[in-house]
Amino acid sequence: MIESVTRLVAIRHGETDWNVDTRIQGQIDIGLNANGRWQARRLGQALAEEGFDAVYSSDLGRAMDTAHAVAVEAGLAVQPRSALRERAFGVFEGMTFAEIEQRFPEEALRWRRRDASFGPQGGETLADFYARAVAAVADLAARHRGQHIAVVSHGGVLDALYRAATRIALDAPRTWQVGNASINRLLHGDDGFTLVGWSDDLHLAAPALDEGTA
Repeated sequence: MIESVTRLVAIRHGETDWNVDTRIQGQIDIGLNANGRWQARRLGQALAEEGFDAVYSSDLGRAMDTAHAVAVEAGLAVQPRSALRERAFGVFEGMTFAEIEQRFPEEALRWRRRDASFGPQGGETLADFYARAVAAVADLAARHRGQHIAVVSHGGVLDALYRAATRIALDAPRTWQVGNASINRLLHGDDGFTLVGWSDDLHLAAPALDEGTA
């Protein structure tokens, strides 16, 4: 029965300059770039008829600004949650992937291997982050049983949700996309998360020219 489940649209924030540079943002509050702001507008337009009951977001600016574009179309206010933040990467934050490989080769290897017990100095272990992210979204879903909500967060959180919904192990290599401002659909019920659709980015295809892109 539809009353027994919560429908979720899970969204990664729009693009930032640090995404382009392959620089680890973690919990540093980096804003959207021009393309990210365009992606957020297109996302909001694509979801305008969804009929959301609530819009939640990580409290970091790149997620909040993306969520606002969704919420304004729905006539709702964004509800920020710090538990939806990206994984804390400690000393890795602010570095490019190449810089991490060069400065912390042993740690980088454990990170690349998705060692669940590894966390960069000052950061979260993968296992702790996964537990935090999945629990945060599950808690929101439980509060909105039978309703439809949007959750705007970060790449790591979206990866965690995909794994939770498909029962894929934490150390399994990622073979799915987690695109900026793509639309990802899940259900949440008594048995946890179920995947409905993933990585819908048709709204980000080349649009007709309008005043927002001129």
